[in-house]
Amino acid sequence: MTQNATSMLSAATVIWRWTSSTPNPAKLARVALRCALEQLGYDCSVITTAVQAVSEFVANADEHAVGPYELRLRSTASGIICEVEDGDPRIPQAPLLSPEMLFQPANEGRGGGLEALCELLSERGRGLHIVEELTEGVWGFRSHRGRKTAWLALTATPDGKFHPL
Repeated sequence: MTQNATSMLSAATVIWRWTSSTPNPAKLARVALRCALEQLGYDCSVITTAVQAVSEFVANADEHAVGPYELRLRSTASGIICEVEDGDPRIPQAPLLSPEMLFQPANEGRGGGLEALCELLSERGRGLHIVEELTEGVWGFRSHRGRKTAWLALTATPDGKFHPL
């Protein structure tokens, strides 16, 4: 990453805005973020991780909150911070999903094992768990002036690998 590009992003820079009527917002956000991170010279693994996690934030914002929406990127001395802002100040609660829970016996005497696992990993409610895994827990929400921001932080090391901040 060049010194010029880094200093340009020391403050959060809006890299994409969209509304509730924008088609395919997660796809377009992935493209915008990937382009921005490539221009800044980040390693492919950093780009892939950031794009996957931000895609979850964008999908959640699009489904559960009102717009307008904003995707921001901040480059720091140790890595990047990505933010997705929407018009709903409520902070979502991620459903609990711990490794210990995966094979516990299910209610109503149905047993544990595969049925319990499938129920826990149903189609809905996995996005924030994906973000948790990708960022190793370095993400969160903040609410300010009637809006909510989902953020994540990753650090890029000189060897081209990434680690959460």
